[in-house]
Amino acid sequence: MKYILNLFFLIGVVFSTYGQVNYSINTMQTGIHTSNSNLVQTNQLTLIASHKHSELSRNKAYELGKKVSIAVLDAGGQVLLISKGDHVGIHNTEAASRKAYTAVSTKTEILILARNARSNPDTQNLANLPELLLLGIGVPIYHNGKVIGAIGIAGGGSPENDDLIGKAARILDADIIAK
Repeated sequence: MKYILNLFFLIGVVFSTYGQVNYSINTMQTGIHTSNSNLVQTNQLTLIASHKHSELSRNKAYELGKKVSIAVLDAGGQVLLISKGDHVGIHNTEAASRKAYTAVSTKTEILILARNARSNPDTQNLANLPELLLLGIGVPIYHNGKVIGAIGIAGGGSPENDDLIGKAARILDADIIAK
């Protein structure tokens, strides 16, 4: 009987400690103290904003004489918009989407990520993950310093063109910036 009581006591300690540790970790990770530690407040990129980003990027592409495919994803990696330019190869639609996914997933501009992966033996295998595409440009979209989505550009003819096109997606009056 004494052993059973000790077992129940230990189980109680483990469960009460788990809840405290779990709450502390959640508070440390988010920096948010709420009455419900199971929720995190976030800003989401809207469909309207994704259309604005696409339009700004497409206008820059036209300035450069390029026709491109554009993908805009939200912070969770869900596609909000995919747009294929006239006479752009069909493979560019998938490439734009994967570039945006890579940028939002890693919270890093692909051009920088690809260069870092090539120069660092510890990160070279990033190129082997099937979901990521370390090619050309995918740019995270920020609001108040937090990633709220990403834009992927494909078909611009060079990483430098794709970079200029992707970074043109800036809605300055709303502080929503692709960088």
